[in-house]
Amino acid sequence: MPVPVAQMRVIKLRLQSRSLPESLLQGRLTKMVLGLFVVVSLAGCSEKEAPKELTPPDVEVAEVIAQDVPSYGEWVAQLNGPVNADITPKVQGYLLSQNYVNGAFVKKGQLLFQIDPRPFEAALEQAKADVERGVASLDKAKNDVERDTPLAAQSAIPQKQLDDDKSELAWALAQVAALQAQQQQAELNLGWTKVYSPVNGIAGAANSQLGDLVGTTTKMTIISQIDPIWAYFNVSESLYLGFAPQINRALHPSARSPVAVEYIQANDVPYPFKGNLIFINREVAAGTGTIQLAAAFPNKDAILRPGGFGQVRVKTGTSRNAMLVPQAAVIEVQSQYQLIVVSPDNKATVRPVKVGDRVGSKWIITEGLKPGERVVVEGIQKVQTFAAQAPQLAKEGIPVTPKPYVAELGGGSS
Repeated sequence: MPVPVAQMRVIKLRLQSRSLPESLLQGRLTKMVLGLFVVVSLAGCSEKEAPKELTPPDVEVAEVIAQDVPSYGEWVAQLNGPVNADITPKVQGYLLSQNYVNGAFVKKGQLLFQIDPRPFEAALEQAKADVERGVASLDKAKNDVERDTPLAAQSAIPQKQLDDDKSELAWALAQVAALQAQQQQAELNLGWTKVYSPVNGIAGAANSQLGDLVGTTTKMTIISQIDPIWAYFNVSESLYLGFAPQINRALHPSARSPVAVEYIQANDVPYPFKGNLIFINREVAAGTGTIQLAAAFPNKDAILRPGGFGQVRVKTGTSRNAMLVPQAAVIEVQSQYQLIVVSPDNKATVRPVKVGDRVGSKWIITEGLKPGERVVVEGIQKVQTFAAQAPQLAKEGIPVTPKPYVAELGGGSS
């Protein structure tokens, strides 16, 4: 593009005003003219460049399928043993030994603690001696009655003496019975100095140390049955009433089809063994309006422990002709859900939907889709980028190049 003549004159006059040699002025003028020519040429070229054409992104699509899907309910549950036995001694004494390892398995009848038996051994010996004295008095009373009975019949002794002998015999019999009972109690007390486990289970840490004075109010430890272990959870009264007949049938002793229950552990890993609903509380809690249920799970290896939290999962029904899409296809934006739907002419549009339960790697769509439609699973980010570069196509549909989605090769949006 030529430089205007007027502009060249202005430049020349400014250079001359500085009183520079003509040759130098001419050289500088030439350089400036060339620089202006280059700038103007580049500007002209940039104006003539055409914008690059956008290429339809490659995406992987899955067809919406409709099928019957079981629906489940999930509730927070806490584990506990069906029996949690507080180990409390029946006699008072000093603790001599602990005969189990804290946290170990114990069997019913296994020795847990030993209390000093010596005072109780002495008390037993005393009780035995008292019984022997009572027996001696009883023998004397019997002999007196046997001797005086014929004498009283012959009027050799007063009848009153025989009556007194019989009274002494009755008293001696009662005294011996009382002393024998005291001996039995002493034997029990001595036996109670050894504290045994009442159930099979896991023994907790001991609360009493060797040398402690323990008594009938001392909780020494707890033994919990854990096989099976129970998971307790609460459901609303309205939900319970909806399933009360099925629950009552399942809890009947002759039930052949118990309600199967799954347990999801605190690390979100399903417990490998299913349990059965076995318990329902007698009342609805007034404060919460819920009723407590429990399910029993086999726990041979003691993986589940009392006090643990998780979730129980119970089948509550079947969703007929539920529409399923891969979970990776669902876009969540501020608690709203969307899908990118591909039309028969391969144009993608964003569509709001409503979601239901998750079923494995798929998600139930309750509103916004029809069976047979296609949704983008892989390539969501590519479509969003294209839409940002060509917003005028967002309503009409973003052209895409679809390919069938293969679940084994992926599952997340790119």
